[in-house]
Amino acid sequence: MLFIGMQFVIWSVTGAYMVFFDIDYIHGDSLIVNHQTKIQPEKLTYPTQTLFQQYPQAENLSVGMLINREVYRFNIDKQKFMLDATNGQQLSPITESSALAVAKHFYSGDGEVINARLITENPPFELSSRHLPAWRINFDNFGSPALYISANSGKVVTKRHEFWRLFDWMFRFHVMDYDDGENVSNWFLFIIALLAQFAVLSGLVLTYFKVIKPAFTNNKKRGNSATFNGQDKPLNNGGES
Repeated sequence: MLFIGMQFVIWSVTGAYMVFFDIDYIHGDSLIVNHQTKIQPEKLTYPTQTLFQQYPQAENLSVGMLINREVYRFNIDKQKFMLDATNGQQLSPITESSALAVAKHFYSGDGEVINARLITENPPFELSSRHLPAWRINFDNFGSPALYISANSGKVVTKRHEFWRLFDWMFRFHVMDYDDGENVSNWFLFIIALLAQFAVLSGLVLTYFKVIKPAFTNNKKRGNSATFNGQDKPLNNGGES
């Protein structure tokens, strides 16, 4: 029961942390500015027919913006490509200077860039491997914010700060997943939850027998004693009142 009690404390602390912070802030939505830059159709001078001739296996073609430049984005197998929509120049993978420009364009804070690093393998736990390769841009601001820019699409794929990192650890302890935080359904959590239910029910039973029932019995005894002391004494045979 001491072990179950420790887990109750962990559930309470981690649950309180997760509900205290706004989930949008934890996701890092406040770290970026959502620019509403419109695509100018007259700048799409590179024909898509030429694009498919050059990349016959291209799929999921879309038109978007890279800061202030119209671009084509598409996939070949699982790899992403990006071309300049005006002349067909391949822009992916983007250079460090381009990644820094994208990060500064979207970053909402006023902190300076500390460093930039290209991640091609073994990503940190806060970045999904499906986004590789990606540039990590660290900023000098409260909470150590970092933006991850896809090297192939030029998009901000992830934004992180220390409060998200702590949130991730809190979530792992909350669901009792001490591996990667992805398995939210495990036998260990199920067993502990059953033991917790047993602890609650047994506590209720013990409360009745240790607190409620003795208190009721003592009150009943005091009531009987008070009633007996308040009665008239019985008369002797032949005596007068």
